[in-house]
Amino acid sequence: MKVSGFTFIRNAIKYDFPIVESIRSILPICDKVYVAVGKSDDETLELVRSIDSRVEIQESVWDDSLREGGRVLASETNKALHMTPDDSDWCFYLQGDEVVHEKYLDTIYNAMQKWKDDPIVDGLLLNYLHFFGSYDYITTSPYWYRREIRVIRKNPSIYSYFDAQGFRKGNDVKLNVKPTDGWIHHYGMVRHPKIQYEKRVNVNKHFWNNKLKDHYEYKADELDYGSVDLLEQFKGSHPEVIRERIAKINWTFDHDISINRMPLKYKFKKWVEDRFGFLPFEYRNYKII
Repeated sequence: MKVSGFTFIRNAIKYDFPIVESIRSILPICDKVYVAVGKSDDETLELVRSIDSRVEIQESVWDDSLREGGRVLASETNKALHMTPDDSDWCFYLQGDEVVHEKYLDTIYNAMQKWKDDPIVDGLLLNYLHFFGSYDYITTSPYWYRREIRVIRKNPSIYSYFDAQGFRKGNDVKLNVKPTDGWIHHYGMVRHPKIQYEKRVNVNKHFWNNKLKDHYEYKADELDYGSVDLLEQFKGSHPEVIRERIAKINWTFDHDISINRMPLKYKFKKWVEDRFGFLPFEYRNYKII
């Protein structure tokens, strides 16, 4: 079975993306990892080159005309996907702030083997832990997606969708997927407050044309995470590849986890999920078969 990893990245150092840890986390089950490296304001290209000999790079220039709505992210994802060899059985996708715990690699690989010869299965779902503010907290709000497609069959009809959160095939058709017991640690909201603020401003300005209300306010090394609603303390272990980064944390994030700022509709969803074990009206960018 041939597995090809793929991802894209730009300004990894400037905005403190754990891209090295992300790529290294899936290398053990990938033949190669293919990376579209956008023209950056820092040494991102050199950083990616230093990871491993099995990392193949394509230098890229982002298309500014596709920035609105985050469509450029899907474009860059597709560039990396197109780099993967045609004889790949599966393509394993991670974004630059996503890391797979080593304890789930066998689980994910076994799922690939199980469904490799079933052409009805377009992809595999992985579960998510969304870290917020620091490596000690995860958000459990229904606002955040619980699962997403991160393993796709090598198929020319499959492409990255909208802002690169998921995938579609053909004429906007959802993929047929199988769930797995694998998990992704998503560290998109774990940065020094100043860097997190700068990244948010950049995203709003260049990808959403400031149409999104910016709830963030940064003052003297403190960031008001206006979007924080419901957090829990993380009691598990982090992937081995990211523990050195965690040991170097240089900021403090404190939050009263008893506070629930979720809108009423999310509180209702959370109550149903806790009581009955399913999430009502959950958005699914896929079709479970």
